[in-house]
Amino acid sequence: MSLFLEISSAICLFVGSFLCLSGGVGILRFPDFYTRMHAVSVTDTLGAGLVLLGLMLQTPSGMVLIKLILILVFTLFINPSASHALAKAALHNGLEPKQHKDADEGGNTSSKL
Repeated sequence: MSLFLEISSAICLFVGSFLCLSGGVGILRFPDFYTRMHAVSVTDTLGAGLVLLGLMLQTPSGMVLIKLILILVFTLFINPSASHALAKAALHNGLEPKQHKDADEGGNTSSKL
């Protein structure tokens, strides 16, 4: 494998892993269900996509490459749809998003959470 593919694969794997880890931190850090879900859904979709892309660059087998492509396609379509369905179900069951309490008259909120 060429040096360019090795470096590209390592970068994709590192950035994808970092995004998945930052999504986990978002679960602990954000205040309510909707912001937590948004952080996790975005970072996990992008993180998993980059990890799969990094694995695609490393695989020597065509059959494994086809399987990784299928996993990537399903991940890119299913994760956002599942997140949307989860948010819609939470809202339907009465879980309201938190509102900022320190909004001024113009509707702008402060940067403090």
